[in-house]
Amino acid sequence: MKLYPAIDILGGSAVRLRQGSYEQSTVYSDSPLSAAEAWAEAGASALHIVDLDGARSGAPVNLAVVAEIASAVEIPIQLGGGLRSADSVEAALAAGAAQVILGTAALTDVALLERLLAVHRDQIIVSVDSRTGIAAVEGWEQSAGTDALAALTALQARGVEKLIVSDIEVDGTMEGPNIAQIIATAELLTIPFIYSGGVGSLAELSVIAELQLPTLDGVIVGKALYDGAFTLEEAITALEGGR
Repeated sequence: MKLYPAIDILGGSAVRLRQGSYEQSTVYSDSPLSAAEAWAEAGASALHIVDLDGARSGAPVNLAVVAEIASAVEIPIQLGGGLRSADSVEAALAAGAAQVILGTAALTDVALLERLLAVHRDQIIVSVDSRTGIAAVEGWEQSAGTDALAALTALQARGVEKLIVSDIEVDGTMEGPNIAQIIATAELLTIPFIYSGGVGSLAELSVIAELQLPTLDGVIVGKALYDGAFTLEEAITALEGGR
């Protein structure tokens, strides 16, 4: 199971939001590039990058920064944030993203999703971020009015090959992951998914690993790494079950 260090870019800095709120952001580095290089040097096998400016505006804002990161590190990048058109997806891939993350577009524009899957199926990840079990869109600020688990089922049926699931209510809080959500998702899906939200300790990562869920590909961690709750190396070991 992989660990995906998170780099969320807002106003040119690497930040973390609390519960998806732009009003509750903490700056951890003035240089997202430096953060990416640090995680890569520490042993990360992939990076999870979100263009928060893009997520809120509806179009990518920080592709130049992403291109710098892609040129500087030799590990794959998954990129999300504001990718709501075919052109923006093509631009993200051209900037060096190995995979692109669709959120709002995948839930609100089925025709676009189908066109993108036809061309870039293995490079498309869809993220379903939920608040009280309901999918959120528009940079996590609006409700899609759709049950999150129902959304996951529909996306799998449409041919999406990989998903991200997150619980906005615990995201950025370090108050613990939503284990019930992880288990429910694993019981529902036959395709791989990544979990994000609330991880604050190595013990919690060990609990997730011990579930031994075959479709759970990995865990995204941000605040706990930046705050020094554990090192990236310790987190990787915990997800590998100490092996």
